[in-house]
Amino acid sequence: MSVTHYICKYTPIELLAAFGGECKILNYMPDNFELSDQVSHANICGFGKALLEAVMEGQVKELVLVNCCDTIRSVYDVLQEEGNLDFLFMMDLLHAQGACSRERAAYELKRLAKAYGAYKGTAFDMDKFRAAFTDNPRPSAPYISVLGGRVGDSLFEMMKKSMPLPVRNDTCVHNRAVAAPDPALDFEATMEWYASALMTQIPCMRMSDVTGRKQLYNDPHLKAVIYHTVKFCDYYGFEYSELRKQLTVPLLKIESDYTIQSGGQLLTRLEAFAESIAPNDTIRKGTHKTMNGKGLYAGIDSGSTSTDVVILDKDKNIIAQTILPTGAGAAAGADRALDAALDQAGLARDDITATVTTGYGRTAIKLGDQSITEITCHAKGAYFLDPTVRTIIDIGGQDSKVIRLDDNGNVANFVMNDKCAAGTGRFLELMARTLELSLDEMSTLGLDWKEEVTISSMCTVFAESEVVSLIAENRTPADIIHGLNHSVASKTTALCRRVGGRENYMMTGGVSKNRGVVKEIEDMLGVKLHISDKAQLNGALGAALFALEM
Repeated sequence: MSVTHYICKYTPIELLAAFGGECKILNYMPDNFELSDQVSHANICGFGKALLEAVMEGQVKELVLVNCCDTIRSVYDVLQEEGNLDFLFMMDLLHAQGACSRERAAYELKRLAKAYGAYKGTAFDMDKFRAAFTDNPRPSAPYISVLGGRVGDSLFEMMKKSMPLPVRNDTCVHNRAVAAPDPALDFEATMEWYASALMTQIPCMRMSDVTGRKQLYNDPHLKAVIYHTVKFCDYYGFEYSELRKQLTVPLLKIESDYTIQSGGQLLTRLEAFAESIAPNDTIRKGTHKTMNGKGLYAGIDSGSTSTDVVILDKDKNIIAQTILPTGAGAAAGADRALDAALDQAGLARDDITATVTTGYGRTAIKLGDQSITEITCHAKGAYFLDPTVRTIIDIGGQDSKVIRLDDNGNVANFVMNDKCAAGTGRFLELMARTLELSLDEMSTLGLDWKEEVTISSMCTVFAESEVVSLIAENRTPADIIHGLNHSVASKTTALCRRVGGRENYMMTGGVSKNRGVVKEIEDMLGVKLHISDKAQLNGALGAALFALEM
């Protein structure tokens, strides 16, 4: 039997079932938009492109759309032109719940019934219609809710695997709930009732009155919220802004473009959020693969640029440490860095009692007892180095993050810039190459600037073009570097304000060695940054401390 796909909670799936249809939500996340980009405008959102991609890959043959937004209208127009589908229908519903809206919905239901019945070659079956209604009860035990705009199947599975509690999908189409009809009604009366039932569900953010959405989060069993938005979609961005003020449970915002290309970064956010709401003993539990050794504990931080290792004894003294380039593979880089640290202390691997891995390459490393995100490990390491620290600024090779701690050193909130290399170590490395300078030279040269230079581009590639143009204008390297430092600092301090940063501040990561960037951040925040001589080892130190606590 062919499947009729749909994307909206206002789709009358019970009506389709009455004609023998089998319905399925379309939440496909493709690898890329290679096919959809050939037929659609570049400004269509990621979900619209994913929808087109699924159709053009041949995964969808029957599709019922609802006029949710301009993107869906554009997708409908493209699909009509392309002619890839056996059945395509667009329901034109009003964005309200009043009498006029219900009358329009009833008209659209009858229009769809006529078209779908003709396509299927079947008649409306009242028994099948009534049997298609199902309950969608609220949970009666603690859970985590995914709210906001629709979330792709692959990303939702990642959320379920990451969280310490059951996860419920309350986005868009998934919070659908329509009660069963009165069995005494005839077809015409049933469609009138059905229109009202559909349009008076918990509203989506496309509706003019969205107050009914409060029941999604005013729930005593709700323990945390993951709020998902699709890039360039404003509907749910407005709701997120309000929820930040209203919610009393932990809240994490996730934005996706509806591809699976950013899976590593999204997983880091999710796992760090899970660690922040899980009990500390859950984080420390580990798998205990070794638990022998000589009372020595290793932390391995596998980053995009370097792999760092710290080995502690039972009294939390650092007995070995190393920083090596990661190289082509995280696992091989971890092996090299760990062996270098062991050689430094005259140790063998069997001497290590427990090992914790962290960083973007953590899941690829098989020699650890447990994997913990760099967010949680940076918090652990920074608080160990200075218990007065409440905000950590970490500018790494491929992302920047700001972590706010509570008075006990736990992660209270965090934000990450992982959408672009701008403002990261990679950005500074590329600019140094463009200026034909070493990173050490770049660190200090910008301190002696004379004229203000503004680097306006958010994109690393465009920023490089700006630098090339400034060189052609005979602007001095010192002025250009100051402009670059200011740009990095501006992005970093924006993250600090988003996370609610407060004193005392610590800066970690390799960029903490860049005196020009540090000074710009200090000037913008109006505070002094504490920078430890273990700044670049902070993540590995936190991982080693967790290993010790096993």
